[in-house]
Amino acid sequence: MTGGPWDVTPGCGRHCAHHALPPVPAATTALRGAAFAAAVRRALADGGRLTDPPRLRAHARALLGALGVRLDGAGPLRAPSTGPGTLIVANHISWLDIPALLAVDPAPVLAKREVGGWPVVGGLARRAGTHFIDRTSPRQLSSVVAKLTDILASGRSVVVFPQATTWCTADGGVFRRATFQAALDAGAPVRPVTLTYTQDALPSTVAAFCGPDTFLASLRRVLTARGLAVRVTVHPALPPGRHRDRRELAALARDAVLAAPHNTPTYQDR
Repeated sequence: MTGGPWDVTPGCGRHCAHHALPPVPAATTALRGAAFAAAVRRALADGGRLTDPPRLRAHARALLGALGVRLDGAGPLRAPSTGPGTLIVANHISWLDIPALLAVDPAPVLAKREVGGWPVVGGLARRAGTHFIDRTSPRQLSSVVAKLTDILASGRSVVVFPQATTWCTADGGVFRRATFQAALDAGAPVRPVTLTYTQDALPSTVAAFCGPDTFLASLRRVLTARGLAVRVTVHPALPPGRHRDRRELAALARDAVLAAPHNTPTYQDR
């Protein structure tokens, strides 16, 4: 079913995912696969304790390490505040985006309903407190914005991917504006974040998860990727109350996300 408020047909497909370097040997792939399975089992064994931020961060880092993915970046993602939480907005390239962000500064994620049914990732996402939405249901739009507003107003932060689908590079697609209304209604800051993937410093689309791709096919590419790294570039927060409407706020956030080259230093609040 298509045509919902978040339903987007990307210009990317499986053909967009390419290795920038020769794949690793089969023996390395097998070792990574075993390590990843063991890391998943440990995370799932934590059950309800997985929502504890330090535990969640440790498990996310362990998953990335098992896959041979280096994490470049530091937090915090949440803006310093004693009031509302932070709406964390990032470009969306891969299912790896979620563990990468959790490994930096854990916050609940707003994700499409289908993620909850994915092998491995679905169970972890549910235990990590992910908020799922049905992208095909127009009736959910106002209720999701209201729910996000309540979460932010309560002081909790949420990660959203306003491009509404995955693209093979950071500059794909537009930023949908609906979730930015929640930040305006709650008086919450917006934190733009840029995710980029490289292989030994070469730009790479091997981690891209687009179009009709499957989780298992994407996982196989990641397991065989040589020198894969994900950089999490955290930009200064956009403070509440300075923007006329959600259109302007979405445009400012997208400009910040797209302005980050691969070698941009990671921003940290001081």
